[in-house]
Amino acid sequence: MDLRRDVFQAIADPTRRAILVLVASQAMTAGAIAANFETARPTVSKHLQILSECELLKHEQKGREIYYQLNPKKMKEIADFIEPFRKMWDDRFNKLEAVMKKYKTGK
Repeated sequence: MDLRRDVFQAIADPTRRAILVLVASQAMTAGAIAANFETARPTVSKHLQILSECELLKHEQKGREIYYQLNPKKMKEIADFIEPFRKMWDDRFNKLEAVMKKYKTGK
């Protein structure tokens, strides 16, 4: 599949992030997803298309309905990319906390 956007462009939009949160716990139809937003259904469909193109969402047809669900493998790729940055900032905050404790106790 030829992707137009990468996952970070896809999750930059707050509506798309909200859609990911909605489908994180259960598969939902486009109509059920759209019911959670005050935007037009075609707008939500465009967001679903972008998330699907980036493989953040998987979809499965059941009868006449298409159910969208989170793709955990792609979400793990995002988490794996972010993890070194999280560790770096945790280390920095831990060092700052140690300095502040030392300063507070006067040692």
